Amino acid sequence: MAKRRGFAEQISLLDPDDRPPSAIGAEGHRTRMRQKLLAAGPAALADYELLEMVLFLALPRRDTKPIAKALMDRFASFANTIAAPLNELVAVEGMGEAGAAALKTVHAAALRLARAEILERPVLSNWDALMDYLTAVMARERVEQFRILFLDTRNRLLADEAQARGTVNHTPVYPREVVKRALELQATALILVHNHPSGDPTPSRDDIEMTREVVAAARALSIVLHDHVIIGNGRWLSFRREGLL
Repeated sequence: MAKRRGFAEQISLLDPDDRPPSAIGAEGHRTRMRQKLLAAGPAALADYELLEMVLFLALPRRDTKPIAKALMDRFASFANTIAAPLNELVAVEGMGEAGAAALKTVHAAALRLARAEILERPVLSNWDALMDYLTAVMARERVEQFRILFLDTRNRLLADEAQARGTVNHTPVYPREVVKRALELQATALILVHNHPSGDPTPSRDDIEMTREVVAAARALSIVLHDHVIIGNGRWLSFRREGLL
């Protein structure tokens, strides 16, 4: 008796024009990608495959694999791609506004998820989650950004505000404005955060001097500065842990 061939083997022997639509072409590729994701989880997908899947939704009539590969060639990783500036994303051939909007939506969702991990909880006892959030928000910024976390009497987050953006190596910070905003929010404690686009979180002399000025201005109004964190590329530095506060 002849051995009965399995379905996959039968499909492989068919002439391409006779195969079911789900087995060939772009639609077949998308079906296989979805099955791979659902069966093995997102960890089974390479960065470019994950980009493909996001772009499937925004560009239903396009072959998104070449676009995903072009994005990887330019930005090197999934994380770098979704965090890239909008003007650089739309400059990639085939992306357009729809593709760029899809990637920026994913980026916004990732940041909102990370932020949810630190809401309604004392941030000082949830430090790792806080660093994950700040790294996601700031590590890939091309210029310096200065943020302040305003905390209540239980060290829960009242507000997370970007106060200023500067150049690749400097952001102007005015201690009186920092304290004024804390009073407006009725905050009793602060955490200062800024990034170093160079990737090296080592504080500069200006960083140290500015921190001392904020400490003095805050102390005069019974506001505590818990820390000043510098975010680098895959690294961060805490002034308090380094003995600088």
